[in-house]
Amino acid sequence: MIEVTVPNVGESITEVQIGQWLKGEGDWVNEGEDIVEIETEKASVQIPAAASGYLRNLLKKAEEFAVVGETIASIEASANGQSPAAQTPVKAEAAPATSASPPPTAVPSTPPPAVIAHSGDSIVMPAAQRLMDDLGLTASQITATGPGGRVLKEDVQRFVAQKSSQPAAPAKTAIAPAGPAPTSLRTIPAVADVQTLMSNVPNRSEELKPMSMLRRTIAARLVQAQQTAALLTTFNEIDMKPVMDLRNKYRDAFAKKHGVKLGFMSFFAKASVEALRRFPAVNAEIRGNNIAYRHYQDIGIAIGGGKGLVVPILRNVERMSFADVERTISDYSVAASENRLQPSDLEGGTFTISNGGIYGSLLSTPIVNPPQSGILGLHSIQERPIALDGQVVIRPMMYIALTYDHRIVDGREAVSFLKTIKDVLEDPARLFLEV
Repeated sequence: MIEVTVPNVGESITEVQIGQWLKGEGDWVNEGEDIVEIETEKASVQIPAAASGYLRNLLKKAEEFAVVGETIASIEASANGQSPAAQTPVKAEAAPATSASPPPTAVPSTPPPAVIAHSGDSIVMPAAQRLMDDLGLTASQITATGPGGRVLKEDVQRFVAQKSSQPAAPAKTAIAPAGPAPTSLRTIPAVADVQTLMSNVPNRSEELKPMSMLRRTIAARLVQAQQTAALLTTFNEIDMKPVMDLRNKYRDAFAKKHGVKLGFMSFFAKASVEALRRFPAVNAEIRGNNIAYRHYQDIGIAIGGGKGLVVPILRNVERMSFADVERTISDYSVAASENRLQPSDLEGGTFTISNGGIYGSLLSTPIVNPPQSGILGLHSIQERPIALDGQVVIRPMMYIALTYDHRIVDGREAVSFLKTIKDVLEDPARLFLEV
C-alpha cells in the first residue's frame, strides 16, 4: 500500500480542508492523476497519485480537516502498473459449465410490508410528528436518518415523495371489516392533497457545515484589520463618460491587436499607479516602529472565485501595459473559477482594488487587507444629473471609496489620492493606450 498524505502546500500552512474527492473508493487511478482536491487558507491544491493502482481507505470526507503530513488515503499498487482494462485478458472465453448452477432466488419487486413498531422504538421530532399526523402516517413507516435514530421532517417528506412517484398498485377486492380501520392501515392521501398539506408546513430546518479554510482566513484577516489598524474611509465620484467614450472608440482595435477585451479595471489600475506614486504612504506598510515605503506597485484585484472572494496580485503594475493588465486579470479570473489559483498568486501586494459595482453595489466602505494601508472600492455606474458648466446634464457617474490606515496616511493624503484617481480618469488622454 502507498499512503496518500497531505503535502506541504506553503509556508506557515499546517492544516487543510478536504475539498472533494476526484476519485472514489476502489477506483483505478493512474500515476500523476489528480485524486483529491484540498483547500488551504489561500488556494485549492490537487494531490496527484504517486503510483498507479486502486484507491483505498478514504480516511477523510469532504469538508473535513487534516494536518500536513497526515495520511488521508492509500493506493493499492498494481503489479504491472496497468489498469484492468489495459491488461491482456487470459482465456477470453470460458468453457461451458459441466453442471447448471441453481438459479438465484428471485427478489420480489414489491417491498415487504413495514413492521409495525411500538411507540417507544423511534424518537420523532415535533415537526415530523405534526406532518405525520396531517398525512396519517406512523413512525414505523418512516426510515429515520437523524442522529440517534430520530425521525426528521425531511424523512417524512422523502417517504411521501417516494410513495407519490411509485405507480399505484392494482386494487384488490376485499370485504372490509366493520368499524374504523386500524391506524397502521390508513391509506396515504392523494398526491395533490399531500402537496397541499406539505406546502402549508413551514420549513424550519437548519444545516451545520464547517467554515472553509478560505472563509476562516478571510474572517481572521478582517478582524485583524479592524483590531490593529485605524481605518477611515473617504469618498469621491467620477464622471465615467470620458473613459467610456475612449473605451468604445478603441475597443475593437484593442481586442484585435492584443486578443483581449479592454475593460475598466486596467484604467483604474494605471490610475492607481499614478496616485500611489504621488502619495507613497498609501503604498507603504507599518513594520514595528518603522514604515516600509515601496518603490513598486503590486496591486491586488479582488475576484469572486468558486470558493469565495480571492485577491490575486498583479506584480509591478507600473511596468505593465493596459493589455498586460487585462490579460492577467482574465487569466486569474479563469483560474479562480476553476479553483486553480496557487498560494504564490495571492501572496504580497501593496494595494488592493475591489469592484463591488459588478454586483450592484452603489456605495460601500471596503476593509484594508493587512498589512496594506489602503484599498480602493469601485461601485456601480449610474446615470445621474450633475451640474456641468452651469448646466444640469445626465452623466454616467461612479462613487469611489478609499479606506486607509490613518496611522500612516493623513486625511489630506487620502483625499488627494482619490482626487488624483478622479482627475486621471476624467482626462484619460494622459494615460498611454497601446492601440
